[in-house]
Amino acid sequence: MTIGLQYLTLDRATNTLSGGESQRIKMVKHLGNSLEDLLYIFDEPSIGLHPKDLAQISSIIQQIKRKGNTVLIVEHDPDLIKIADHIVDMGPLSGTKGGEIVFEGSFKELKKSKGKTGQYFSRKRTYNASPRVATGKIMINDAKLYNLKNITVGIPTTVLSVVTGVAGSGKSTLISKVLPTQYPEARIIDQSPIAISSRANLLTYLGVSDSVRDLFARSNGVSNKLFSRNSNGACPNCKGLGIEKIDLAFMEDVEEPCEVCGGSGFDPEVLRFKYQRKNIAETMNLTIAEALDFFKNQEFSGHFNLLIELGLSYITLGQRLNTFSGGERQRLKLTKELNSKTNLLVLDEPSTGLHPSDTENLMTIFDKLINHGNTVVVIEHNLDIIAQADWVIDIGPGAGKYGGALIFEGPVEKLLAHETSATGEYLRKHLENYPRA
Repeated sequence: MTIGLQYLTLDRATNTLSGGESQRIKMVKHLGNSLEDLLYIFDEPSIGLHPKDLAQISSIIQQIKRKGNTVLIVEHDPDLIKIADHIVDMGPLSGTKGGEIVFEGSFKELKKSKGKTGQYFSRKRTYNASPRVATGKIMINDAKLYNLKNITVGIPTTVLSVVTGVAGSGKSTLISKVLPTQYPEARIIDQSPIAISSRANLLTYLGVSDSVRDLFARSNGVSNKLFSRNSNGACPNCKGLGIEKIDLAFMEDVEEPCEVCGGSGFDPEVLRFKYQRKNIAETMNLTIAEALDFFKNQEFSGHFNLLIELGLSYITLGQRLNTFSGGERQRLKLTKELNSKTNLLVLDEPSTGLHPSDTENLMTIFDKLINHGNTVVVIEHNLDIIAQADWVIDIGPGAGKYGGALIFEGPVEKLLAHETSATGEYLRKHLENYPRA
């Protein structure tokens, strides 16, 4: 119960646990042993957690430290950053423009630093005191799947609605399962794998691979098939994959770069053909930010602007889709909705893996979607996103059988005055005396 997993049953299969649930179970395991002088590394333990759950995780981390251990956390969440004794801020940006230590010191000193993290903490938190006016309402009637307590709730149209609640409260069931059943037109943009071949990369997903190949073909007077890893340009050794799998019998297979093509996936003979002094392999290694400049006169370069807005400037053009994180996949899927009017869009925790500065960019994207006439519904724990919502739906009060009830629905201003909502309680703390936007 200390880590907020009281809703799990004893016969729950471990392969059905979320990443956040699995990580918390591991934390309890180490909390119960008597080992000392160990180095514990936690990679974003805040993922999937409501601020109330996160307070419990902070307590566990402090207990592990007090036992004489060293704890290292890779994290974006402000509340976990605040408890650190020593902070290392990497940057200044991402990808090739990152990789430097821009700050090292205490939290008090961090707020005075010039990096993006320091700038975030130096500003006052605000909330949306002037929400958009909805054009209508979508009703979810008699929702009783899993732990939902037969609730009926309205989702305002053409505005940003954020659905909150502690982990396991039933919010994902309500929005990702019940809503699509009652409204099949809802477009769910989640973090699930993109169902494309193992050779698929960023360019193939965006649908601009042929355009890039044609540029190389015209510049060199050869067939565009030479610049495809699925056709004549594929490395004869690895068949275009760029990797070789080593079978270790009873252990998991190990992937190594192909010794013939060096991991590019292209036949070495193809690399003598160039476009703007780069061969196709070098082009595939460009980050999105670099590609925007490299292809600046091409019509398809607009795709790169969208990806940069979504905080994906560091991804390379040739990166295989099956190596993307869940958050990266979700943002990539979002690019296909930006210029369309699909009316009802649902995103499940889109802030996963995002720095607060990237979250600000995400909010700009939501504004664009709504301005195109879409209704955007976000399942989220991030307090900065909750604070800027036009409408909040809070599910709870607890997890599992202790949740599933409608606690609150309304604008942020009324949530702040709500006496029993855990989300309202932590949002009040986050906003520091409720400064207005």
